[in-house]
Amino acid sequence: MLISRDQIKQYHNEGFLMVENLLTDQEVSDFLNHESKPKPEDWQKGLRTHTTDPQWQYLATHPNITGITSQLLNGDPQIVQSMYLNKQPDGGTGIAIHQDTHYIKNEPNTLMACWVAMDDTDPENGGLCVVPGSNLKGLQSAHKNLNNSEHTSWETDYEMQDKNGKKWTERLHSFEMDDVGPDEILKLTVPRGGGVFFTGLTIHGSYANQSPDRIRRAFAIHYVKNGTWVFRTDIQELTSSLR
Repeated sequence: MLISRDQIKQYHNEGFLMVENLLTDQEVSDFLNHESKPKPEDWQKGLRTHTTDPQWQYLATHPNITGITSQLLNGDPQIVQSMYLNKQPDGGTGIAIHQDTHYIKNEPNTLMACWVAMDDTDPENGGLCVVPGSNLKGLQSAHKNLNNSEHTSWETDYEMQDKNGKKWTERLHSFEMDDVGPDEILKLTVPRGGGVFFTGLTIHGSYANQSPDRIRRAFAIHYVKNGTWVFRTDIQELTSSLR
């Protein structure tokens, strides 16, 4: 799947790009059916399930997704992590408005993501939100999320390692940006099988699912350009995006 120069320009200027029909309806159904089946106790490998599960690997290396990613990065994308985001109706919480670079320190900063809708998503059922142009302002200040009614809250220590082998521990938590007003936040409507590409500096997140009966499922993959160093040791071992 090729994108235009105007789409690439939009991505760099606004920090995100929405593209429909990344996956066919059958590909979405195959993944959701796979997720609904019982799994062995040790099946999920945290943020690296794409390295062991064929369906997760299929999405993380999907040529439509990685093809656009390579155009946006202007280089070979390496997979950092993958996540299945299953938000239940009637109050399922989201992820507070944040920048991914707070969670995934990398050098040089080439971090980007693709968020793929596995259901029709919109503001009512807790769809993705972005702050257009926030990627142009660099890494901004944030605090620990305290709004548990809308967003998941957590705090965890992670081991870090630089290129020279120096190791240290860094405490991360559920970040929420300090100075983002409601009028800056754009709540997206993304159809099933469509996706949103955004940079590691693009402020984004989601709110609780207020729909009484509509589930909101999504699959997210984070990539960096080949040659980038990722500091967190739990996701430091990158994998190729090529099938």
